Amino acid sequence: MTSSDTTFPAGVVRPKGYRPDIEGLRAVAVLLVLLYHAGLPFLPGGFVGVDVFFVISGFLITGLLIRELEQHGKVSLSRFYARRAKRLLPATAVVLVATALLTWWTAPVVQWRTFGLDITGAALYVVNWVLAGRAVDYLAEDVGVSPVQHFWSLAVEEQFYIVWPLLLIIIGWWVAKRPGARLRPVMLAGILLVIVPSFVWSLYLTGANPGRAFFVSTTRLWELGIGAFVAIGSGVWMRVPKPLAVVLGWVGLVAVLASGFLVTAQTAWPGYAALWPTLGSAAVIVAGFTSGTAGPAVVLAWRPAVWVGGLSYSLYLWHWPLIVSAEAQWGDLSPVQGLLVAGFSIVPAYLCYRFIENPVRFSGSLARSNKFTLSLGANFSAVGVVAGLILVLAVPFASSTADGDGRAGSGAAVIGSAVEDEESPSTDPAAPGTVESLKDVTWFVPSALDAVDDIPPVPEEEGCQVDQVSSEPIRCEYGDPDGDVNIVVVGDSKVLQWQTVLAEIADEEGWQVISYTKSACAFSSGIQLAKGKPYTSCAEWNAEVLDLVLDLEPDVVLTTNRVNEALEDPEDKQSRTSEAMVDAIAQTWEQLSAADIPVLTILDNPSPGITVYECVAENMDDLAACTFDRETGIESSSAPGHQEAATRVPGTRTIDIRHAICPESECVPVIGNVLVYRQTSHITDTYAKTLKPVLAAELVPAVQELAR
Repeated sequence: MTSSDTTFPAGVVRPKGYRPDIEGLRAVAVLLVLLYHAGLPFLPGGFVGVDVFFVISGFLITGLLIRELEQHGKVSLSRFYARRAKRLLPATAVVLVATALLTWWTAPVVQWRTFGLDITGAALYVVNWVLAGRAVDYLAEDVGVSPVQHFWSLAVEEQFYIVWPLLLIIIGWWVAKRPGARLRPVMLAGILLVIVPSFVWSLYLTGANPGRAFFVSTTRLWELGIGAFVAIGSGVWMRVPKPLAVVLGWVGLVAVLASGFLVTAQTAWPGYAALWPTLGSAAVIVAGFTSGTAGPAVVLAWRPAVWVGGLSYSLYLWHWPLIVSAEAQWGDLSPVQGLLVAGFSIVPAYLCYRFIENPVRFSGSLARSNKFTLSLGANFSAVGVVAGLILVLAVPFASSTADGDGRAGSGAAVIGSAVEDEESPSTDPAAPGTVESLKDVTWFVPSALDAVDDIPPVPEEEGCQVDQVSSEPIRCEYGDPDGDVNIVVVGDSKVLQWQTVLAEIADEEGWQVISYTKSACAFSSGIQLAKGKPYTSCAEWNAEVLDLVLDLEPDVVLTTNRVNEALEDPEDKQSRTSEAMVDAIAQTWEQLSAADIPVLTILDNPSPGITVYECVAENMDDLAACTFDRETGIESSSAPGHQEAATRVPGTRTIDIRHAICPESECVPVIGNVLVYRQTSHITDTYAKTLKPVLAAELVPAVQELAR
């Protein structure tokens, strides 16, 4: 068997125009991805392998469709989608079932619902849009890495395969009606209608919303379009002089490989930078028409490379859920461990390729009936959907240990009751808020599985919590619109966690409250980091909000924040310190003080350092496993920074109710039958409501004094 035959089983005729060098380019792409996911530090841009796949897919699929149009004058959609179904869906179904089982075995129960829906989205090839939404959702910050995150690229390809064949059918019909029209030039115009708008949109969205831009189809269609462009121009490439093709091919391959080494997570993607691997891949394909063995084909058509290329689809499917499951089971993997897991993925990938992919793909009976093949493909998709939904349904329902019977916990109220107890509860080892008290907990609200949804009723859809992309301040109001006391609430999600309670107090006291909040953005003059990059939209938002507050001249500004570090040097991402944040906060407060606007700051609650609700879900019989040290939690919070800033700015007051959130040296997850924490260090809205008397006791007199 020659190297060019390794992709096909015995007895299967190699298709006309088969290019072993393209199989080798697939191998380069999948190895870049695998090594990147394994965690090799010297390959920070290995994710560009996906961009290489896009170009290859666009080239091969368009070539297939062009040949059908030129030979028959039309495209059979049933035959086209039957081929796709045979090629993709059997292996996909098997991997999704295996992924659901691995997730059930290794992932925390609080993630099952999310990941089950991801698996369903992957089976329906829409998971890229699910991930795009999660990338900009601050409420999703605790969600782990999806075991089907890699399916986003397959979803993009399948969405392209819906649009492009339909466009070609229209083009074929249009050309057939005009005797003088030529098919390929019209197709070229058609693909440019895809490439140009998609590339322009990619440039814009990559700058405006990089998290979303990475996943959505609209920013990626141009990459598949480049492959389609190469296929349309195949007649031209066959006339490229061999010396030029040789140079072009090697330069293209170097561009692809160099992208893997030089691109980093900080590179804006898929903007201009994505041109390197995509145009490099296109150059390799173009060169292969005439360069012969003097070009990259000398290595790409090498038998082992062709073998890996043939296995690339299964290898791509299997490696990622295995890596994610291994990390869920054993923690962060070292590069060596990552390599071992990625290497092991060859075993299930080969078995799937040998006994599932190829038998279905080259089945004679399926080749004779497109209708039967499509029906079989729909069943395979249904298997993936069902696997995801079963994982969702496997999530335990609320029981007597949660809120299944509708009981309401007293939360922080039990601490107040205990303080008034004549028996001096401070010496009682089982007093509310102690580790010992957890032994008596048989139920609590909200359930650990519902904790992330236990948030104040001021969601992002109303615009009151500006996301991490926008720098435009959004004004929201509550309380008495005609109130004599005007308060501006400003900060990040930590001030938003008090929204329900503040609204009730404002209604009772007749205050007018104006709110400006932005995700993960402390109210300060400093430069923060968000997702490893300078948080420029936060700085811009802060500057605008400060001007708005100064113009409003409120009686009081109320603030707090979660972020406790800023950059000492805006040009150096390694210069992040808590001291820089203190300076930045104090500078902002000083500007307010100079305008006779007093500042009230709610000291941040202790930061757990663990995902409390996740720990609780996994340790329902031992809640003591989910406690954390109070002093460590305070040091990890923004409270020390706010206390220091308050000493520098005259007129600044602090509100400290941390004793009602963590009354002892060890902070506990449940107080008064209420779960205290939800995401990271945020408290649940249910517990915040029980803190209303405590907060009002400090807030109301402070506002009354400052607002005189």
